Amino acid sequence: MSTRTTIQFPSHGEQCTGWLYLPETTTPPPVIVMGHGLGSVRTMRLDAYAERFVAAGYACLVFDYRHFGDSEGQPRQLLDIARQRSDFAAALAYARSLPSVDGTRLVVWGTSFGGGHAIAVAAEDGHASAVIAQCPFTSGLASGLAIPAWTSTRLMALAIIDQIRGAVGATPLLVPTAGAPGTVALMTAPDAEEGYLNLVPADGAGGFDNRAAARISLHLMRDFPGRRAAEITAPILFAVCETDSVAPAGPTLKYARTAPAGEIKLYPEGHFDIYVGEPFERVVADQLDFLARTVPAN
Repeated sequence: MSTRTTIQFPSHGEQCTGWLYLPETTTPPPVIVMGHGLGSVRTMRLDAYAERFVAAGYACLVFDYRHFGDSEGQPRQLLDIARQRSDFAAALAYARSLPSVDGTRLVVWGTSFGGGHAIAVAAEDGHASAVIAQCPFTSGLASGLAIPAWTSTRLMALAIIDQIRGAVGATPLLVPTAGAPGTVALMTAPDAEEGYLNLVPADGAGGFDNRAAARISLHLMRDFPGRRAAEITAPILFAVCETDSVAPAGPTLKYARTAPAGEIKLYPEGHFDIYVGEPFERVVADQLDFLARTVPAN
């Protein structure tokens, strides 16, 4: 038997909203702090992972970044790398403050864009017991080069306009987070739109909006969170999709090999496939095996 409670924690004067999953145990369990990917909210299948982890005896803290989902932050849909990593760090601090969990046994878990955050935040934090980076964004240059040139050119033009709008306090210029090939969106790979939207629950719960402020395009290609893998001495599992169209596997594997206690699991699927169905089952099984070996629940 487990419980799920809606919680809030502060991040730079605003409140992030999340869920706290607690297993039925006699002693405080290890806690897994979980952050999602580009423009995503916690209802987009993070609950499926958390349910498996809590069934195995782990507590889970699953949260929305500021400006997204049920968390505070204006303007809405502002995708800011530094702010999201600050929110992740605030989530770690909040988890460690909870008497219901063992904050000395904390796992940092991130997927996609959040996988890059998990690497960077765990490196900065220095006290995580383990890290799981699932199909992680590790190289902004590699992800940027995966976008067709025409789309990149249009995105950059819109990003500059949006940056100017932000500087004068105007509402953000929003672009689709995922769109069809040939359209102007942050992700336009053939599997991106269907795969991304397939993660949204049928009732649309959680304040999801398939749009983000265009200015993020000015910053993505200069971000290389994978470089910080070498600083993480805790066990870290890299779950890598070999045919990843959004976060190419090549750079991720290069960075993963620099982690002193890194492990790599390869999957033949694409970026969005491992959240559902049989691929999800394989990925979760591997992650539970990793957790049992590195941060046992009992």
